[in-house]
Formats: sequence, structure tokens, C-alpha cells
Amino acid sequence: MGLHLYILTGASRGMGAAMAQLLLADKHGLLCLSRKPSDALAEQARVKGAQLEQWPLDLAHSLEAGAKLEQWLRGREPGAYESATLINNASVMPSIGPLSAADGQDLSRALRVGLEAPMMLAAAFLRVTETWGVPRRLLNISSGFGQRAIASLSGYCAAKAGMDHFTRCVALEEAGKPNGARVCSLAPGVIDTDMQLQMRSADATAFPNRPRVLELKTSGRLTSPADAAARVLAYLARPDFGANPVADLRDPST
Repeated sequence: MGLHLYILTGASRGMGAAMAQLLLADKHGLLCLSRKPSDALAEQARVKGAQLEQWPLDLAHSLEAGAKLEQWLRGREPGAYESATLINNASVMPSIGPLSAADGQDLSRALRVGLEAPMMLAAAFLRVTETWGVPRRLLNISSGFGQRAIASLSGYCAAKAGMDHFTRCVALEEAGKPNGARVCSLAPGVIDTDMQLQMRSADATAFPNRPRVLELKTSGRLTSPADAAARVLAYLARPDFGANPVADLRDPST
């Protein structure tokens, strides 16, 4: 019996770290791409006897990230795997404020990490695994902000909207192939992560939506990273995964 290969970005904290912990399982091979590898995750893998590889990789260098993944995948033995899955989870929220006040480097980095890198990694993943003859899944972690315009979050909203739409395009492409990958851009709901803290800490004059963000925290309506990770991975495992190329876990029909 072969391994089920999982490739996960942004695995060092938040929901990504929680997903990585859940994916450390028998018959799984896990490759994590994060700026900093996790010693705790490595120890958990050792205790469980799970297969784990971690790359300290800055996804702002999107071309290099895509090329490195492609080279790594081409060095794998396809017969060693029963399935292959890429989870694009990493994202960056640039400084909160109107676009007219944006720092160019900050904005560029957020778009490279949040949109360019997922496209580069997805391209490499789909290109190499197309001939493996095993089930393949591409899960892009999106956000409700990809569907809803929010003042002072134009960079983050644009990255997530772009992720949703490139996923729609890839779904059409893969549907026409004999062993096309199942693809979905999934909004996991509102999670208690560093991004929520960043929004709660923003200057109220620069971020009109701050009272709403504060209310989500005080009313206890934020999902924990662990709960969100479990729900996302359960959705990934569903037989109908990919039926909707863009989905939201908060949607009752999802």
C-alpha cells in the first residue's frame, strides 16, 4: 500500500499548524512549506512514526517556490503514492488602511504570498502529478473577503478573490482531462488567528470595519484553529469535493 501525499503551505501557525498535526497519520506523507519549520511538529512526527518533511521557504519568492516543488515532485516515485493533495493555506494580510496609503513592498509581498505562490505551486503540482494515475486534489484556502469588499483590506481581498477565480478556471481545465484533479477554493469561516488580532489592533480611523471584528471576538463567534482545521479536512475528504469550485463552510448548503 502506498502513501497519501499531502503538501501544505503555511503550516507553522494557526489553522495551518492544526491541519499539519491532523495530517500526521499512518499512510500519510506530509510536506510542509513555511518560513520557519516547527520543532513541535517534527517531534510529533517522530513520536507517531509519521513521514514528515519541512521546508523553510519564503513564499514571497513564488517562482523559486514553484520550481523547487516541481523538482521535488519529479524526484518522487509515482507508484509510491495512492493519492496526492496540495493545500494552499499560506497568506499574508498587508498593513490595514486605504490603498492610497499602502506601502508598495508590503502590498507586493502580500499578493505574491497570497496569489502568485498558490498559482505557481498549483501549476507545478498539477503538471507533474498529471501522469501519476492517482486521485489528486487541490484545496485553496480562501476567505469570505474574496467575495465581499472591505474598506482598507484591498490587498487581502484582491488576493482571495483572485484565488477563487483562478480556482474556477482550473476546475474547468481539469474537468476536461481523463484524470483531472478535483479543485476547490474553500472559505473556512472566521477563525481566531493572528490575522483577526491584526484587524482588532488596527487604527479605527483607518479601518471602518474594526467594530464588527471586535464584536466577533467579544461575542465568542470565532472558530478555534483546531476546530476549523478539522472541518476543512473533513470537507477535503468528502466524495463530492470539487463539485463546487468555490465554497464556504458557513454556507448551509455546503
